[in-house]
Order: sequence, then C-alpha cells, then structure tokens
Amino acid sequence: MVEYGDYQCPHCGMAHPIVNQVQAHFRDSLRFVFRHFPLAEVHPIAGIAAESAEFAGAAGLFWEMHDALFENQSILSVPTIFMIAEKLRPPEIELRDALATGRYRNKVRGDFMGGVRSGVNGTPAFFINGVRHDGAYDFASLVSAIQLRITADSHV
Repeated sequence: MVEYGDYQCPHCGMAHPIVNQVQAHFRDSLRFVFRHFPLAEVHPIAGIAAESAEFAGAAGLFWEMHDALFENQSILSVPTIFMIAEKLRPPEIELRDALATGRYRNKVRGDFMGGVRSGVNGTPAFFINGVRHDGAYDFASLVSAIQLRITADSHV
C-alpha cells in the first residue's frame, strides 16, 4: 500500500493512526510506502517537514520522524520539527544545513511528481498494489480494499 501524504494535511493526520492499525492487522504481509505530496500553497510547513523526514531517514529514523510529525501536527512548525529532531538525535546543525541547501528537496519533489503522474490531486491518496483506492480510508474500508486487491491479483 502506498500513501501520498502531507504532514500538515488534517485528513492525513486522521488517516495516520488508521494506517498504523492496518499495518498491525496485516503485519509482515503488507508493505507500506509513504510518498511525500506536500500541498505547499495550503500547508507552508509540509515541504520542510517532508525534507526533515528524509533527513531523518538518512540516519535510519524515517518512521520515527514520520510518526512524530503526525503526532505533533497540531503544533507543526519549524521549531517543532527541530524539537522532534533533537529528541531523535540527528544533529540539529546538520538538519539546518540539509534544509538550507535543499539536500532532500529533489527526493520530495520526485515523490510529488510521481503522485501527479499517477493522478493524485489531494491527500491522503492511497494505492493498493498499484491501483488507486478511491474509497473511504477508515480501517474497515482499507482492510477490505487490500483483501480485494490480494484476491484479484492472485487470480491474474
């Protein structure tokens, strides 16, 4: 399952714990990929948050940063991002440098453009085995959609 998301999007924030439940439900039989789709005109911190997640990922802490960004979404700001990073221990000076130089900007932009090519026009957007899920993203709907895709793909 692939999610195109935005760390400032309230709908993505609501989907985050549901996605965690879906992952727990399927355990190792589900591979989850998060792709950045920052809607910067509406969410000015989303791009910086995405780059910060990629910076943390370079230190093996992507999912920890990802979770913390969503858990602190109501107060998301540049100082909040630095506070999260400090707790995770990647050096703040390196994060500041990565953001200032745009070290991870191309990765975020690549995710965004991939989403555009796939027809993403809002967040969250889910794809299950390459097929866009246009239904609801509550637990039951996502589990059902995944099970249907597994069944459909096994009959191909």
